[in-house]
Amino acid sequence: MRSAATGMSAPHANPTEPDARRYARLPEAFAMWRGGTLHGGHVAYETWGRLNRARDNAVLLFTGMSPPAHAAASPENPREGWWQRMIGPGLALDTERYFVVCVNSLGSCFGSTGPASIDPATGEPYRLTFPDLALEDIARAGHELVRSLGILRLDTVIGPSLGGMVVLAYAALFPGAARRLVSISGTAAASPFAIALRSIQREAVTSDPAWRNGQYSPEHPPATGLRLARKLGTVTYRSAAEWAERFDRQPIRADLSGSTPFGAEFAVQGYLEVQASRWVNAFDANCYLYLSRAMDRFDLSAHGDPRVVLRRADLAEALIIGVESDMLFAIAEQRSLAEAFQASGTATQFAPLPCIEGHDAFLVDTERFGRLIGGFLAG
Repeated sequence: MRSAATGMSAPHANPTEPDARRYARLPEAFAMWRGGTLHGGHVAYETWGRLNRARDNAVLLFTGMSPPAHAAASPENPREGWWQRMIGPGLALDTERYFVVCVNSLGSCFGSTGPASIDPATGEPYRLTFPDLALEDIARAGHELVRSLGILRLDTVIGPSLGGMVVLAYAALFPGAARRLVSISGTAAASPFAIALRSIQREAVTSDPAWRNGQYSPEHPPATGLRLARKLGTVTYRSAAEWAERFDRQPIRADLSGSTPFGAEFAVQGYLEVQASRWVNAFDANCYLYLSRAMDRFDLSAHGDPRVVLRRADLAEALIIGVESDMLFAIAEQRSLAEAFQASGTATQFAPLPCIEGHDAFLVDTERFGRLIGGFLAG
């Protein structure tokens, strides 16, 4: 696999923004987990710190569903990243000690090959001809990237949310490929509650006439469906207590209120609208559908008895983090996962955190998460 630096820009990238992304080509015939083959695929990634001479200090970071590979600022791109306060000298992912690699998920729209990418066989976007996507494919694409960098064994593989599930697929598919694992607000299999929520979000997109069975143009996306899907998702990413603390029953700002019947009246509605509007302009609808469905379908037990699978993974240590106020990935799911790791014989730390921010706590309460993860990595 070779690295490439040109010709692979994300369809929603800002052309005026400095770009720190690098690109790694996948094997020419990349066999997908659920069938089909991807040809000419690649993944986008960014790095911080330096790989040591022994090539054993690498940390592979998988993202949640929507972020790009830009997890932190760098000389190549000084803009703040989505995990800015976690990556850097002296921080939890200490770049004076570790070589941190963040990969944009296969199937996403921020540089990695996905439904919005051009199919080399047709010269047109893949759209719904993109092969069926599984979290195992995202894990394998990350593994191919690591191998292309000459890394035979990671120090740690880590991921939150969708990434917290992908790291499990990584451990199942590549025994011995990582010394340690950190799963944050993830699960061994999607719950019926999460599946129900995501199915409604996808239906909002596919029911939008502008979706056109996936054949929309980038200039005319199914904006109404994406807005509704994002609003519903945003509600589930935080807790009821946090919504009350932030907004209470404050009225909406005058510039965000509308004159339509039953329009927005409260500040929380205005916040949801702002988040939804940003989402429509940032993320491709088909990529969203593929990634969302892949989360629903993941089940670690598809690889065998989880205890046996995790024993075979040959991990020295695991850290499983959950948030007690998380309504999307309930704390019981992380507790069950930690128990499976413990039953496999892996030295396991389970951390149920009392954060108020719900599922998004790993993005917000970085002081608490930083202490925990930094302490785990420091050993």
